[in-house]
Amino acid sequence: MAPRGQTSGPRRPTPRLYLVAPEVADPGALAASLAQALGAADVAAVLVRLAAADERTLINRAKVLAPVIQTPGAAFLLEGHHDLVGRAGADGAHLAGIDAFTAAAGTLQPQRIAGCGGLRTRHDAMLAGEAGADYVLFGEPHRSGARPAFDAVVERVAWWAELFEVPCVGYAATLAEIGRLVRAGADFVAVGDGVFKDPRGPAAAAGEAARLLVLPEAVG
Repeated sequence: MAPRGQTSGPRRPTPRLYLVAPEVADPGALAASLAQALGAADVAAVLVRLAAADERTLINRAKVLAPVIQTPGAAFLLEGHHDLVGRAGADGAHLAGIDAFTAAAGTLQPQRIAGCGGLRTRHDAMLAGEAGADYVLFGEPHRSGARPAFDAVVERVAWWAELFEVPCVGYAATLAEIGRLVRAGADFVAVGDGVFKDPRGPAAAAGEAARLLVLPEAVG
């Protein structure tokens, strides 16, 4: 990896939105929410988490969502399940932890995206970058709901943005967290419940999230 350079250099492009969809058991129900969100904002990628099921069911669920995500131009990423990416019509996979990433990346790249999250230490993040991760993600919650302290996530994003070229995704648990991640230098901002559980609906929430990427001082 080559150094990104100092933040006083050329201005980075505006970050893009990375949506983290709720766990999918009924893809038809999620498809409507995804379509609303994708119609309201420029979204770079959607991460889909499939509820446990047999392999054929997992593939069928993913195939329902693939055109909903990809037609507007977003990349369709599966959480884990790197072995199903091709058959599901996905664009890549998000792997949790450096061990999972190094075990799976070779089956995805260079044709498909291989991202890495669940990085507990700076050392793990650097290993992922050196191993060819298409992006690293900091701050995503565990399936239990626990997540790192937000101040620590912001610090990790700022450290990465200053030193490395590999794109960095910062996870915002709420729309109010987006501004600090943008100012820290995130290339992408991931939002999950902040969009899909917003009482105003996913379109309104995604639209606001997109505006905050451009005007981070508005919130946070």
